[in-house]
Amino acid sequence: MTRKRKTAPGIHTPGDDELLFLPLGGTGEIGMNMNLYGHAGQWLMIDLGVAFGEHELPGIEMVMPDPDFIVERADRLAGLVLTHAHEDHIGAVSYIWPKLRCPVYATPFTAALLRRKFADDKATDVPDIIEVPLSGQFRVGPFEVELVTLTHSIPEPNAVILRSSCGTVLHTGDWKLDPDPLVGDDYDKQRLISLADENVQAMICDSTNAMVEGDSGSELDVRAALERELAGLKGRVAVACFASNVARLETVMRVAETHGRRVALVGRSMHRIIASAREAGYLQDMPPLIDVRDIDYLPREEVLLLCTGSQGEPRAALWRIANGDHPDVELQEGDSVVFSSRVIPGNEKAILALYNLLSDRGIHLITADIKRDIHVSGHPCRGELSQMYQWVRPRVAIPVHGEPRHLAAHAELAHACQVPEVIDTRNGAMIRLVPGPAEVIDNVHSGRLVLDGSVLRDLDSPVLRMRKRMVFNGSAVLTLVVDDKGELAADPVLTADALFDMEKEAEVEDDVLDAVEDALHRLSREDRKKDDAIGEAGRVAARRALTRALGKKPIVEVQVIRLD
Repeated sequence: MTRKRKTAPGIHTPGDDELLFLPLGGTGEIGMNMNLYGHAGQWLMIDLGVAFGEHELPGIEMVMPDPDFIVERADRLAGLVLTHAHEDHIGAVSYIWPKLRCPVYATPFTAALLRRKFADDKATDVPDIIEVPLSGQFRVGPFEVELVTLTHSIPEPNAVILRSSCGTVLHTGDWKLDPDPLVGDDYDKQRLISLADENVQAMICDSTNAMVEGDSGSELDVRAALERELAGLKGRVAVACFASNVARLETVMRVAETHGRRVALVGRSMHRIIASAREAGYLQDMPPLIDVRDIDYLPREEVLLLCTGSQGEPRAALWRIANGDHPDVELQEGDSVVFSSRVIPGNEKAILALYNLLSDRGIHLITADIKRDIHVSGHPCRGELSQMYQWVRPRVAIPVHGEPRHLAAHAELAHACQVPEVIDTRNGAMIRLVPGPAEVIDNVHSGRLVLDGSVLRDLDSPVLRMRKRMVFNGSAVLTLVVDDKGELAADPVLTADALFDMEKEAEVEDDVLDAVEDALHRLSREDRKKDDAIGEAGRVAARRALTRALGKKPIVEVQVIRLD
Protein backbone atom coordinates (compact mmCIF):
# COMPACT_ATOMS: atom_id res chain seq x y z
CA MET A 1 0.00 0.00 0.00
CA THR A 2 1.39 3.41 -0.99
CA ARG A 3 0.66 6.42 1.19
CA LYS A 4 1.90 9.96 1.27
CA ARG A 5 5.01 10.43 3.41
CA LYS A 6 4.04 12.40 6.48
CA THR A 7 7.36 13.02 8.21
CA ALA A 8 10.82 13.01 6.72
CA PRO A 9 12.99 10.21 8.16
CA GLY A 10 15.89 12.53 8.95
CA ILE A 11 13.82 14.50 11.45
CA HIS A 12 13.49 13.46 15.10
CA THR A 13 16.60 11.38 15.47
CA PRO A 14 16.89 11.22 19.28
CA GLY A 15 20.14 12.58 20.65
CA ASP A 16 22.61 10.92 22.98
CA ASP A 17 21.56 13.25 25.76
CA GLU A 18 17.81 12.97 25.36
CA LEU A 19 15.09 10.42 26.05
CA LEU A 20 11.88 10.68 24.03
CA PHE A 21 8.46 9.06 24.44
CA LEU A 22 6.02 8.86 21.53
CA PRO A 23 2.62 7.12 21.77
CA LEU A 24 1.17 6.24 18.36
CA GLY A 25 -1.80 4.20 19.63
CA GLY A 26 -3.68 3.63 22.88
CA THR A 27 -3.41 7.15 24.32
CA GLY A 28 -6.75 8.90 24.08
CA GLU A 29 -8.46 5.56 23.37
CA ILE A 30 -8.63 2.01 24.72
CA GLY A 31 -6.91 -0.48 22.43
CA MET A 32 -4.35 -0.25 19.62
CA ASN A 33 -1.39 0.20 21.98
CA MET A 34 1.82 1.24 20.23
CA ASN A 35 4.55 3.19 22.02
CA LEU A 36 8.05 4.33 21.05
CA TYR A 37 11.01 5.36 23.16
CA GLY A 38 13.92 7.17 21.52
CA HIS A 39 17.50 7.57 22.70
CA ALA A 40 20.99 7.82 21.16
CA GLY A 41 19.79 7.70 17.56
CA GLN A 42 17.56 4.64 17.98
CA TRP A 43 13.98 3.73 18.85
CA LEU A 44 12.45 0.92 20.89
CA MET A 45 8.81 -0.08 20.47
CA ILE A 46 6.61 -1.40 23.27
CA ASP A 47 3.49 -3.27 22.13
CA LEU A 48 1.74 -3.29 18.77
CA GLY A 49 -1.98 -3.94 19.14
CA VAL A 50 -5.38 -3.65 17.48
CA ALA A 51 -8.91 -2.55 18.25
CA PHE A 52 -11.97 -4.05 16.65
CA GLY A 53 -14.19 -2.49 14.01
CA GLU A 54 -17.06 -0.16 14.85
CA HIS A 55 -20.48 0.35 13.31
CA GLU A 56 -19.18 3.45 11.51
CA LEU A 57 -16.78 1.26 9.52
CA PRO A 58 -18.89 -1.15 7.44
CA GLY A 59 -17.05 -4.32 6.54
CA ILE A 60 -14.12 -3.56 8.87
CA GLU A 61 -13.36 -5.85 11.80
CA MET A 62 -9.93 -4.65 12.87
CA VAL A 63 -8.24 -1.26 13.33
CA MET A 64 -4.57 -0.66 14.13
CA PRO A 65 -2.12 2.24 14.45
CA ASP A 66 -0.53 3.60 11.29
CA PRO A 67 3.20 2.82 11.69
CA ASP A 68 4.42 5.26 9.02
CA PHE A 69 6.57 7.26 11.44
CA ILE A 70 8.65 4.28 12.50
CA VAL A 71 8.47 2.42 9.16
CA GLU A 72 10.36 5.37 7.68
CA ARG A 73 12.95 4.85 10.43
CA ALA A 74 12.92 1.04 10.50
CA ASP A 75 16.72 0.92 10.23
CA ARG A 76 16.82 2.70 13.62
CA LEU A 77 14.23 0.50 15.33
CA ALA A 78 16.21 -1.64 17.77
CA GLY A 79 13.39 -3.97 18.75
CA LEU A 80 9.79 -4.60 19.80
CA VAL A 81 9.07 -5.59 23.42
CA LEU A 82 5.63 -7.09 24.14
CA THR A 83 4.27 -6.56 27.65
CA HIS A 84 1.59 -9.28 27.45
CA ALA A 85 -0.58 -11.26 25.04
CA HIS A 86 -3.84 -9.34 24.79
CA GLU A 87 -4.95 -8.46 21.25
CA ASP A 88 -4.79 -4.74 21.95
CA HIS A 89 -1.06 -5.22 22.63
CA ILE A 90 0.03 -7.90 20.12
CA GLY A 91 -2.79 -8.12 17.56
CA ALA A 92 -1.11 -5.95 14.89
CA VAL A 93 2.28 -7.69 14.97
CA SER A 94 1.49 -10.17 12.19
CA TYR A 95 0.28 -7.33 9.92
CA ILE A 96 2.90 -4.66 10.60
CA TRP A 97 6.07 -6.57 11.54
CA PRO A 98 7.00 -7.28 7.89
CA LYS A 99 7.35 -3.49 7.47
CA LEU A 100 9.63 -3.28 10.53
CA ARG A 101 11.68 -6.51 10.54
CA CYS A 102 13.06 -5.87 14.03
CA PRO A 103 13.76 -8.36 16.84
CA VAL A 104 10.66 -9.25 18.90
CA TYR A 105 10.93 -9.97 22.64
CA ALA A 106 8.25 -11.74 24.70
CA THR A 107 7.83 -13.99 27.71
CA PRO A 108 6.94 -17.68 27.07
CA PHE A 109 3.12 -17.47 27.11
CA THR A 110 3.02 -14.37 24.90
CA ALA A 111 5.54 -15.95 22.52
CA ALA A 112 3.51 -19.19 22.30
CA LEU A 113 0.30 -17.32 21.53
CA LEU A 114 1.97 -15.05 18.97
CA ARG A 115 3.44 -18.03 17.12
CA ARG A 116 -0.01 -19.60 16.93
CA LYS A 117 -1.45 -16.37 15.55
CA PHE A 118 1.12 -16.35 12.76
CA ALA A 119 0.41 -20.03 12.07
CA ASP A 120 -3.37 -19.50 12.01
CA ASP A 121 -2.89 -16.67 9.52
CA LYS A 122 -0.70 -18.99 7.40
CA ALA A 123 1.96 -16.28 7.42
CA THR A 124 5.25 -17.05 5.71
CA ASP A 125 7.10 -13.91 6.84
CA VAL A 126 7.48 -14.66 10.54
CA PRO A 127 9.82 -13.10 13.12
CA ASP A 128 12.18 -15.18 15.21
CA ILE A 129 10.61 -14.38 18.57
CA ILE A 130 13.18 -14.05 21.35
CA GLU A 131 11.78 -15.60 24.52
CA VAL A 132 12.61 -13.74 27.71
CA PRO A 133 12.06 -15.29 31.15
CA LEU A 134 9.86 -13.62 33.75
CA SER A 135 11.84 -10.87 35.50
CA GLY A 136 14.33 -11.16 32.63
CA GLN A 137 16.97 -8.56 31.81
CA PHE A 138 18.33 -7.95 28.31
CA ARG A 139 19.71 -5.22 26.06
CA VAL A 140 17.88 -3.68 23.11
CA GLY A 141 19.94 -1.08 21.26
CA PRO A 142 20.88 1.71 23.70
CA PHE A 143 18.43 0.45 26.35
CA GLU A 144 18.90 -1.94 29.24
CA VAL A 145 15.51 -3.63 29.62
CA GLU A 146 14.16 -5.34 32.74
CA LEU A 147 10.76 -6.98 33.09
CA VAL A 148 8.80 -6.72 36.33
CA THR A 149 6.09 -9.31 36.94
CA LEU A 150 2.63 -7.87 37.59
CA THR A 151 -0.90 -9.29 37.66
CA HIS A 152 -3.61 -8.72 35.06
CA SER A 153 -6.36 -10.77 33.38
CA ILE A 154 -3.90 -12.87 31.37
CA PRO A 155 -0.74 -14.78 32.28
CA GLU A 156 2.64 -13.07 32.35
CA PRO A 157 1.83 -9.36 32.30
CA ASN A 158 5.00 -7.31 32.60
CA ALA A 159 5.98 -3.79 33.40
CA VAL A 160 9.08 -2.70 31.51
CA ILE A 161 11.97 -0.85 33.12
CA LEU A 162 14.03 1.02 30.52
CA ARG A 163 17.48 2.21 31.56
CA SER A 164 19.68 4.46 29.49
CA SER A 165 22.41 7.03 30.01
CA CYS A 166 19.54 9.52 30.53
CA GLY A 167 17.97 7.64 33.42
CA THR A 168 15.23 5.13 34.14
CA VAL A 169 11.62 4.91 32.90
CA LEU A 170 8.85 2.53 34.02
CA HIS A 171 6.28 1.51 31.38
CA THR A 172 3.60 -0.40 33.31
CA GLY A 173 1.65 -2.05 30.50
CA ASP A 174 -1.73 -3.35 31.73
CA TRP A 175 -1.78 -4.34 35.38
CA LYS A 176 -3.57 -4.60 38.70
CA LEU A 177 -2.56 -5.62 42.21
CA ASP A 178 -4.24 -9.02 42.66
CA PRO A 179 -3.23 -10.73 45.92
CA ASP A 180 -4.59 -14.08 44.63
CA PRO A 181 -4.25 -14.26 40.81
CA LEU A 182 -4.75 -18.09 40.85
CA VAL A 183 -2.73 -18.61 37.65
CA GLY A 184 0.79 -17.25 37.24
CA ASP A 185 3.11 -15.41 39.60
CA ASP A 186 2.17 -12.71 42.11
CA TYR A 187 3.15 -9.14 41.38
CA ASP A 188 6.73 -8.30 42.38
CA LYS A 189 6.01 -5.86 45.18
CA GLN A 190 9.58 -5.63 46.43
CA ARG A 191 10.96 -4.79 42.98
CA LEU A 192 8.39 -2.04 42.58
CA ILE A 193 9.21 -0.59 46.01
CA SER A 194 12.92 -0.65 45.22
CA LEU A 195 12.38 1.58 42.19
CA ALA A 196 11.94 4.56 44.53
CA ASP A 197 15.71 4.44 45.07
CA GLU A 198 16.45 4.60 41.33
CA ASN A 199 15.17 8.12 40.59
CA VAL A 200 12.64 7.00 38.00
CA GLN A 201 12.36 9.82 35.48
CA ALA A 202 8.87 8.89 34.25
CA MET A 203 6.10 6.35 34.76
CA ILE A 204 3.91 5.67 31.72
CA CYS A 205 0.86 4.03 33.23
CA ASP A 206 -2.48 2.30 32.53
CA SER A 207 -5.50 4.60 33.00
CA THR A 208 -8.46 2.30 32.23
CA ASN A 209 -9.99 2.40 35.73
CA ALA A 210 -8.70 5.82 36.82
CA MET A 211 -12.30 6.93 37.43
CA VAL A 212 -13.12 3.95 39.71
CA GLU A 213 -12.56 4.22 43.44
CA GLY A 214 -11.02 1.44 45.52
CA ASP A 215 -9.35 -1.69 44.20
CA SER A 216 -10.13 -3.95 41.25
CA GLY A 217 -10.68 -7.17 43.22
CA SER A 218 -9.19 -10.66 43.00
CA GLU A 219 -9.71 -13.71 40.82
CA LEU A 220 -10.07 -15.72 44.02
CA ASP A 221 -13.23 -13.76 44.84
CA VAL A 222 -14.62 -14.54 41.38
CA ARG A 223 -14.06 -18.25 41.95
CA ALA A 224 -16.11 -18.14 45.14
CA ALA A 225 -18.89 -16.19 43.41
CA LEU A 226 -19.09 -18.58 40.46
CA GLU A 227 -19.23 -21.50 42.90
CA ARG A 228 -22.35 -19.95 44.43
CA GLU A 229 -24.01 -19.02 41.13
CA LEU A 230 -23.55 -22.39 39.42
CA ALA A 231 -24.73 -24.38 42.42
CA GLY A 232 -28.44 -24.02 41.72
CA LEU A 233 -28.52 -23.95 37.91
CA LYS A 234 -30.43 -26.60 35.96
CA GLY A 235 -30.04 -27.80 32.41
CA ARG A 236 -27.07 -26.83 30.28
CA VAL A 237 -24.89 -23.94 31.39
CA ALA A 238 -22.77 -21.75 29.13
CA VAL A 239 -20.16 -19.40 30.58
CA ALA A 240 -19.00 -16.50 28.41
CA CYS A 241 -15.72 -14.84 29.32
CA PHE A 242 -12.60 -13.45 27.70
CA ALA A 243 -10.67 -16.45 26.37
CA SER A 244 -7.37 -14.80 27.33
CA ASN A 245 -8.24 -14.85 31.04
CA VAL A 246 -6.60 -18.18 31.81
CA ALA A 247 -7.31 -17.87 35.54
CA ARG A 248 -11.02 -17.49 34.75
CA LEU A 249 -10.91 -20.52 32.44
CA GLU A 250 -9.30 -22.55 35.21
CA THR A 251 -11.93 -21.33 37.68
CA VAL A 252 -14.78 -22.40 35.40
CA MET A 253 -13.24 -25.84 34.88
CA ARG A 254 -12.71 -26.32 38.63
CA VAL A 255 -16.21 -25.14 39.52
CA ALA A 256 -17.74 -27.34 36.82
CA GLU A 257 -15.95 -30.36 38.26
CA THR A 258 -17.27 -29.51 41.73
CA HIS A 259 -20.85 -29.53 40.41
CA GLY A 260 -20.51 -32.71 38.35
CA ARG A 261 -20.30 -31.01 34.95
CA ARG A 262 -17.99 -31.77 32.04
CA VAL A 263 -16.51 -28.80 30.15
CA ALA A 264 -16.45 -28.31 26.38
CA LEU A 265 -14.71 -25.38 24.67
CA VAL A 266 -16.76 -23.50 22.09
CA GLY A 267 -14.83 -21.03 19.92
CA ARG A 268 -11.47 -21.18 18.20
CA SER A 269 -9.74 -18.67 20.47
CA MET A 270 -10.60 -20.82 23.51
CA HIS A 271 -8.64 -23.71 22.00
CA ARG A 272 -5.75 -21.42 21.02
CA ILE A 273 -5.43 -19.92 24.51
CA ILE A 274 -5.64 -23.29 26.29
CA ALA A 275 -2.97 -24.77 24.00
CA SER A 276 -0.66 -21.75 24.49
CA ALA A 277 -1.17 -21.82 28.26
CA ARG A 278 -0.27 -25.49 28.47
CA GLU A 279 2.78 -24.96 26.27
CA ALA A 280 3.95 -22.27 28.71
CA GLY A 281 3.42 -24.58 31.71
CA TYR A 282 -0.05 -23.52 32.92
CA LEU A 283 -3.25 -25.61 33.34
CA GLN A 284 -1.24 -28.82 33.68
CA ASP A 285 -3.43 -30.53 36.28
CA MET A 286 -6.94 -29.93 35.06
CA PRO A 287 -10.03 -32.12 34.55
CA PRO A 288 -10.17 -33.49 30.98
CA LEU A 289 -12.20 -31.52 28.47
CA ILE A 290 -14.80 -33.10 26.21
CA ASP A 291 -15.25 -32.48 22.51
CA VAL A 292 -18.15 -30.12 21.84
CA ARG A 293 -19.43 -32.61 19.26
CA ASP A 294 -20.01 -35.14 22.06
CA ILE A 295 -22.12 -33.05 24.43
CA ASP A 296 -25.42 -34.54 23.23
CA TYR A 297 -24.36 -37.92 24.64
CA LEU A 298 -24.47 -36.44 28.17
CA PRO A 299 -27.46 -35.32 30.26
CA ARG A 300 -27.95 -31.57 29.95
CA GLU A 301 -27.26 -30.97 33.66
CA GLU A 302 -23.78 -32.53 33.23
CA VAL A 303 -22.60 -30.10 30.55
CA LEU A 304 -20.87 -26.74 30.88
CA LEU A 305 -19.83 -24.79 27.78
CA LEU A 306 -16.96 -22.30 27.87
CA CYS A 307 -17.84 -19.89 25.06
CA THR A 308 -16.33 -16.99 23.19
CA GLY A 309 -18.52 -14.04 22.32
CA SER A 310 -19.06 -12.20 25.61
CA GLN A 311 -18.99 -8.88 23.72
CA GLY A 312 -21.73 -9.79 21.26
CA GLU A 313 -19.32 -10.41 18.36
CA PRO A 314 -21.51 -11.60 15.46
CA ARG A 315 -19.10 -14.35 14.34
CA ALA A 316 -18.33 -15.66 17.82
CA ALA A 317 -19.69 -18.88 19.28
CA LEU A 318 -22.29 -17.43 21.65
CA TRP A 319 -23.95 -15.27 18.99
CA ARG A 320 -24.32 -18.29 16.73
CA ILE A 321 -25.78 -20.30 19.62
CA ALA A 322 -28.24 -17.51 20.41
CA ASN A 323 -29.33 -17.45 16.76
CA GLY A 324 -29.74 -21.22 16.71
CA ASP A 325 -27.23 -21.75 13.89
CA HIS A 326 -24.25 -23.27 15.71
CA PRO A 327 -23.44 -26.67 14.17
CA ASP A 328 -22.75 -28.42 17.49
CA VAL A 329 -24.45 -26.52 20.31
CA GLU A 330 -28.09 -25.83 21.11
CA LEU A 331 -29.49 -24.08 24.17
CA GLN A 332 -33.16 -24.29 25.09
CA GLU A 333 -35.63 -22.91 27.58
CA GLY A 334 -34.43 -23.46 31.15
CA ASP A 335 -30.73 -23.45 30.25
CA SER A 336 -28.48 -20.67 31.58
CA VAL A 337 -25.75 -18.35 30.28
CA VAL A 338 -23.34 -16.71 32.72
CA PHE A 339 -21.49 -13.61 31.48
CA SER A 340 -18.30 -13.51 33.56
CA SER A 341 -17.03 -10.41 31.78
CA ARG A 342 -17.46 -6.66 31.63
CA VAL A 343 -19.01 -4.64 28.83
CA ILE A 344 -16.24 -2.98 26.85
CA PRO A 345 -17.25 0.62 26.00
CA GLY A 346 -18.68 0.73 22.49
CA ASN A 347 -20.05 -2.83 22.61
CA GLU A 348 -23.20 -2.04 24.59
CA LYS A 349 -25.59 -2.28 21.64
CA ALA A 350 -24.25 -5.63 20.42
CA ILE A 351 -24.28 -7.12 23.92
CA LEU A 352 -27.86 -6.04 24.61
CA ALA A 353 -28.91 -7.57 21.29
CA LEU A 354 -27.27 -10.84 22.37
CA TYR A 355 -29.03 -10.71 25.76
CA ASN A 356 -32.36 -10.25 24.01
CA LEU A 357 -31.80 -13.13 21.61
CA LEU A 358 -31.03 -15.45 24.52
CA SER A 359 -33.96 -14.18 26.60
CA ASP A 360 -36.36 -14.75 23.71
CA ARG A 361 -35.38 -18.42 23.84
CA GLY A 362 -36.28 -18.63 27.52
CA ILE A 363 -32.62 -18.86 28.58
CA HIS A 364 -31.73 -17.59 32.06
CA LEU A 365 -29.07 -14.84 32.06
CA ILE A 366 -26.61 -14.07 34.84
CA THR A 367 -24.61 -10.93 34.07
CA ALA A 368 -21.90 -8.97 35.86
CA ASP A 369 -23.95 -5.77 35.90
CA ILE A 370 -26.38 -7.53 38.28
CA LYS A 371 -24.12 -10.10 39.97
CA ARG A 372 -21.07 -7.87 40.22
CA ASP A 373 -18.87 -10.40 41.98
CA ILE A 374 -18.76 -12.83 39.01
CA HIS A 375 -16.20 -10.61 37.28
CA VAL A 376 -13.30 -8.40 38.30
CA SER A 377 -11.37 -6.00 36.12
CA GLY A 378 -7.78 -6.58 35.07
CA HIS A 379 -6.88 -2.90 35.43
CA PRO A 380 -5.95 -0.78 38.46
CA CYS A 381 -8.53 1.34 40.22
CA ARG A 382 -7.64 4.55 42.01
CA GLY A 383 -6.45 2.81 45.17
CA GLU A 384 -3.99 0.67 43.23
CA LEU A 385 -2.79 3.62 41.15
CA SER A 386 -2.11 5.60 44.34
CA GLN A 387 -0.19 2.65 45.76
CA MET A 388 1.96 2.39 42.63
CA TYR A 389 2.84 6.10 42.79
CA GLN A 390 3.77 5.73 46.46
CA TRP A 391 6.11 2.86 45.61
CA VAL A 392 7.76 4.18 42.44
CA ARG A 393 7.79 7.97 43.07
CA PRO A 394 8.46 9.03 39.48
CA ARG A 395 9.45 12.57 38.50
CA VAL A 396 6.93 12.57 35.62
CA ALA A 397 3.55 10.82 35.26
CA ILE A 398 2.19 10.16 31.76
CA PRO A 399 -1.26 8.50 31.71
CA VAL A 400 -1.86 6.17 28.73
CA HIS A 401 -4.31 3.37 27.81
CA GLY A 402 -7.54 5.28 28.21
CA GLU A 403 -10.06 7.61 26.66
CA PRO A 404 -9.64 11.36 27.34
CA ARG A 405 -11.86 11.19 30.46
CA HIS A 406 -9.74 8.36 31.88
CA LEU A 407 -6.50 10.21 31.16
CA ALA A 408 -7.83 13.38 32.80
CA ALA A 409 -8.89 11.47 35.93
CA HIS A 410 -5.50 9.75 36.07
CA ALA A 411 -3.67 13.07 35.66
CA GLU A 412 -5.71 14.56 38.51
CA LEU A 413 -4.84 11.55 40.70
CA ALA A 414 -1.13 11.83 39.88
CA HIS A 415 -1.19 15.50 40.93
CA ALA A 416 -2.89 14.46 44.18
CA CYS A 417 -0.10 11.90 44.69
CA GLN A 418 2.35 14.83 44.46
CA VAL A 419 4.07 13.72 41.28
CA PRO A 420 6.14 16.80 40.32
CA GLU A 421 5.27 16.76 36.61
CA VAL A 422 2.16 15.34 34.91
CA ILE A 423 1.52 15.30 31.17
CA ASP A 424 -1.98 14.53 29.86
CA THR A 425 -1.14 13.70 26.25
CA ARG A 426 -2.54 12.07 23.10
CA ASN A 427 -1.34 9.87 20.27
CA GLY A 428 1.28 11.56 18.11
CA ALA A 429 2.64 13.87 20.82
CA MET A 430 6.43 13.51 21.00
CA ILE A 431 7.53 14.12 24.59
CA ARG A 432 11.09 14.85 25.66
CA LEU A 433 11.45 13.28 29.10
CA VAL A 434 15.11 14.17 29.55
CA PRO A 435 16.84 16.66 29.70
CA GLY A 436 14.98 19.42 31.47
CA PRO A 437 11.29 19.47 32.39
CA ALA A 438 9.23 17.00 30.38
CA GLU A 439 7.50 18.69 27.45
CA VAL A 440 5.80 18.02 24.13
CA ILE A 441 8.32 19.01 21.47
CA ASP A 442 6.34 18.07 18.36
CA ASN A 443 3.26 16.27 17.05
CA VAL A 444 3.73 13.61 14.37
CA HIS A 445 1.32 11.65 12.21
CA SER A 446 -0.63 9.04 14.21
CA GLY A 447 -3.27 7.75 11.84
CA ARG A 448 -5.14 4.48 11.62
CA LEU A 449 -5.04 1.47 9.35
CA VAL A 450 -7.95 -0.90 8.94
CA LEU A 451 -8.03 -4.51 7.83
CA ASP A 452 -10.51 -4.62 4.95
CA GLY A 453 -10.77 -8.33 4.18
CA SER A 454 -7.11 -9.13 3.59
CA VAL A 455 -6.07 -5.59 2.61
CA LEU A 456 -4.66 -2.89 4.89
CA ARG A 457 -6.09 0.56 4.12
CA ASP A 458 -5.83 4.05 5.58
CA LEU A 459 -8.81 4.91 7.73
CA ASP A 460 -9.40 7.94 5.47
CA SER A 461 -9.10 5.86 2.29
CA PRO A 462 -11.47 6.98 -0.49
CA VAL A 463 -12.63 3.36 -0.65
CA LEU A 464 -13.93 3.56 2.92
CA ARG A 465 -15.35 7.05 2.47
CA MET A 466 -17.31 5.84 -0.55
CA ARG A 467 -18.48 2.73 1.30
CA LYS A 468 -19.77 4.79 4.22
CA ARG A 469 -21.66 7.04 1.83
CA MET A 470 -23.18 4.01 0.14
CA VAL A 471 -24.24 2.51 3.47
CA PHE A 472 -25.90 5.69 4.75
CA ASN A 473 -27.25 7.14 1.51
CA GLY A 474 -27.58 4.13 -0.80
CA SER A 475 -26.46 3.76 -4.41
CA ALA A 476 -27.97 3.32 -7.83
CA VAL A 477 -26.74 2.36 -11.29
CA LEU A 478 -28.14 4.03 -14.40
CA THR A 479 -27.54 2.41 -17.78
CA LEU A 480 -27.91 4.54 -20.92
CA VAL A 481 -27.76 3.06 -24.42
CA VAL A 482 -27.27 5.74 -27.12
CA ASP A 483 -26.77 5.73 -30.87
CA ASP A 484 -23.96 7.40 -32.79
CA LYS A 485 -25.81 10.74 -32.59
CA GLY A 486 -26.14 10.53 -28.81
CA GLU A 487 -29.88 9.86 -28.89
CA LEU A 488 -31.34 7.23 -26.59
CA ALA A 489 -31.50 3.94 -28.49
CA ALA A 490 -33.38 2.16 -25.69
CA ASP A 491 -35.21 3.04 -22.50
CA PRO A 492 -32.84 3.99 -19.66
CA VAL A 493 -32.43 1.27 -17.02
CA LEU A 494 -32.20 2.06 -13.29
CA THR A 495 -30.93 -0.50 -10.75
CA ALA A 496 -31.45 0.60 -7.14
CA ASP A 497 -32.71 -2.43 -5.22
CA ALA A 498 -30.92 -1.44 -2.01
CA LEU A 499 -32.27 2.12 -2.21
CA PHE A 500 -36.03 1.58 -2.62
CA ASP A 501 -38.46 -1.24 -3.41
CA MET A 502 -38.49 -1.16 -7.20
CA GLU A 503 -41.59 -3.37 -7.41
CA LYS A 504 -43.79 -1.57 -4.88
CA GLU A 505 -42.45 1.94 -5.48
CA ALA A 506 -42.49 1.97 -9.28
CA GLU A 507 -43.47 5.65 -9.31
CA VAL A 508 -40.00 6.53 -7.96
CA GLU A 509 -38.35 4.75 -10.87
CA ASP A 510 -40.70 6.46 -13.34
CA ASP A 511 -39.91 9.91 -11.94
CA VAL A 512 -36.16 9.26 -12.11
CA LEU A 513 -36.21 7.98 -15.67
CA ASP A 514 -38.42 10.87 -16.81
CA ALA A 515 -35.94 13.31 -15.28
CA VAL A 516 -33.03 11.56 -17.00
CA GLU A 517 -34.72 11.63 -20.41
CA ASP A 518 -35.53 15.33 -20.01
CA ALA A 519 -31.92 16.10 -19.11
CA LEU A 520 -30.57 14.20 -22.12
CA HIS A 521 -33.01 15.93 -24.48
CA ARG A 522 -31.66 19.30 -23.32
CA LEU A 523 -28.07 18.41 -24.23
CA SER A 524 -26.52 20.22 -27.18
CA ARG A 525 -25.52 18.29 -30.30
CA GLU A 526 -21.89 18.77 -29.33
CA ASP A 527 -22.39 17.31 -25.84
CA ARG A 528 -24.27 14.30 -27.24
CA LYS A 529 -21.06 13.28 -28.97
CA LYS A 530 -19.33 12.99 -25.58
CA ASP A 531 -20.00 9.97 -23.37
CA ASP A 532 -18.81 11.79 -20.26
CA ALA A 533 -21.26 14.69 -20.89
CA ILE A 534 -24.13 12.24 -21.37
CA GLY A 535 -23.14 10.34 -18.24
CA GLU A 536 -22.85 13.45 -16.08
CA ALA A 537 -26.21 14.81 -17.25
CA GLY A 538 -27.86 11.47 -16.46
CA ARG A 539 -26.12 11.20 -13.08
CA VAL A 540 -27.14 14.68 -11.89
CA ALA A 541 -30.74 14.26 -13.04
CA ALA A 542 -31.10 10.81 -11.43
CA ARG A 543 -29.55 11.93 -8.14
CA ARG A 544 -31.76 15.01 -7.89
CA ALA A 545 -34.89 12.99 -8.64
CA LEU A 546 -33.95 10.33 -6.06
CA THR A 547 -33.25 13.03 -3.47
CA ARG A 548 -36.67 14.61 -4.08
CA ALA A 549 -38.43 11.26 -3.80
CA LEU A 550 -36.49 9.67 -0.93
CA GLY A 551 -34.83 12.47 1.02
CA LYS A 552 -31.40 10.89 0.47
CA LYS A 553 -28.41 11.83 -1.65
CA PRO A 554 -27.33 8.47 -3.06
CA ILE A 555 -24.25 7.66 -5.07
CA VAL A 556 -25.26 7.26 -8.71
CA GLU A 557 -23.05 5.46 -11.20
CA VAL A 558 -23.81 5.80 -14.91
CA GLN A 559 -22.88 3.36 -17.66
CA VAL A 560 -23.03 4.81 -21.18
CA ILE A 561 -23.16 2.27 -24.00
CA ARG A 562 -22.81 3.76 -27.48
CA LEU A 563 -23.99 1.73 -30.45
CA ASP A 564 -21.89 1.86 -33.61
